[in-house]
Amino acid sequence: MDIALIALLTFLATMVGTLTGFGTSTIMVPVMVSFFPLSQTLFFVGIIHWFGDIWKMALFREGLRWTLILKFGVPGILATVLGGLLVFRIAEALMSRVLGAALLAYVGLVFVKGRFKVPETTATAVVSGALYGFSAGIFGIGGAVRGAFLSAFDLPKSVYIATAGAIGLAIDSGRVATCWWEGAQLSTRLRWGLLLFIPLSFIGAKAAERIVERIPQRRFRTVIAGFLCLVALKLLLFPFAGQ
Repeated sequence: MDIALIALLTFLATMVGTLTGFGTSTIMVPVMVSFFPLSQTLFFVGIIHWFGDIWKMALFREGLRWTLILKFGVPGILATVLGGLLVFRIAEALMSRVLGAALLAYVGLVFVKGRFKVPETTATAVVSGALYGFSAGIFGIGGAVRGAFLSAFDLPKSVYIATAGAIGLAIDSGRVATCWWEGAQLSTRLRWGLLLFIPLSFIGAKAAERIVERIPQRRFRTVIAGFLCLVALKLLLFPFAGQ
């Protein structure tokens, strides 16, 4: 039964993660830790996340803008390290609630003034990327923070998703490699299960592609804001202190 549940979870999480550009780990980790140790869970979810990034880039490849990816992603990845150095000096529950409040404020701005847009210039991309990386390093929730910053550019749907996938691929490659280097291993069931879970992750991403096609561009950022609101409320009401 746990394999069947993980299969369904993989499909749903990858579908949501592809549609919104974030959320795969947020959905999968709390369920997976009910069945497996945390180290196995993080390693497994990292693998699924890595393939999800590949599917985003492949299915929305017409939206790949390498200049935007480099301007936003490189400062973001570097700033993540700086943010990570500060994380041990701040209470986790406080960090969770601060991030939740910040995301909720952004969501409110989207709904109140839906047509606002951050100019997509080199300067704004570099600064936004650095702020994303710094905050992601502190809060440890990179996907939602990245989604908020990228959606502020009001990018075309394919560009938003492909950019999120490309940046996520760079980060998740390091994450999976680190788990492996530190000795994390998957159980026999999970290793064999990948033969089912990886194709299901693609099917989930493909389903998301069909949904994205039906969402008008003018409403796409509102959809992203809706999912950000759910993450924000979770962080405010159920901070991850002690986890």
